[in-house]
Amino acid sequence: MPRPIRIGAVNYLNTKPLIEGLGSYAPNAELSLDLPSRLAEQLEAGELDVALIPVIEYFRAGSYTIVPGVSIASRGPVLSVTLFSRVPWPEIRSVALDEGSRTSAALTRILLEKRHGISPRTVQLPMSVAADDMTTDAVLLIGDRAMKACLPGFSYAYDLGQEWFDWTGLPFVYAVWAVREGVDLCGVDRALHQCRDNGLAKVGPISQREAGPLGLDPGFCRRYLSNILSFDLGPRELAGLRKYYELARDLGLAPEGVQLDFYGAADLVESR
Repeated sequence: MPRPIRIGAVNYLNTKPLIEGLGSYAPNAELSLDLPSRLAEQLEAGELDVALIPVIEYFRAGSYTIVPGVSIASRGPVLSVTLFSRVPWPEIRSVALDEGSRTSAALTRILLEKRHGISPRTVQLPMSVAADDMTTDAVLLIGDRAMKACLPGFSYAYDLGQEWFDWTGLPFVYAVWAVREGVDLCGVDRALHQCRDNGLAKVGPISQREAGPLGLDPGFCRRYLSNILSFDLGPRELAGLRKYYELARDLGLAPEGVQLDFYGAADLVESR
């Protein structure tokens, strides 16, 4: 009997439509849930075959392929990636970055350095530490943690999806399904497309099911999944992804010469 395909995904609300019904579509698969930063480490270590990883980790690895056509993206506000700040952008001198974040941490640096011309000191914000307890000028929160946060002591709340869109006019891609080099997914790539389509058709039930444990309103969850996020990876998303790579590379956050390479059915998207 062949070894199961090991799949890793983030345990946030925004991933639920991408893994809905996975057991039915990919019976020869094992799913594990973790923080995006840890999934990247597990994929690199060979403990996973395909994982929903932060896009910055795709570029840093330089050896993965992308399951085409699927991502977590936004075309404006994202709600789940927020920089809370005590001061306006130009006055930020220190930032605490959510432990779970890598793509958004790099996006924060890009916006600070490339758009606003400043290079604040950065520290890590562990999952076990309350954001309100940080003494930094700003705090980056991602995922469900960001959507539930209020942080009344911080005068500004910058939605980084909106900040990116206002600056570039392009969607922002947060995560993609990345496949480790040499792995044969044995049809799991098709299953991931089926899961996405199934999840989008069941956004209402997913929102109702997930809202309670998260302490969120079901209607809010439904609007977030239906109207705020995009789960496509089309030409505009690819343009945004390439722009992000160029800026990250310029700041030394990603190596030179990385291309967007796609697993298997590369004819589903324009890869160049």
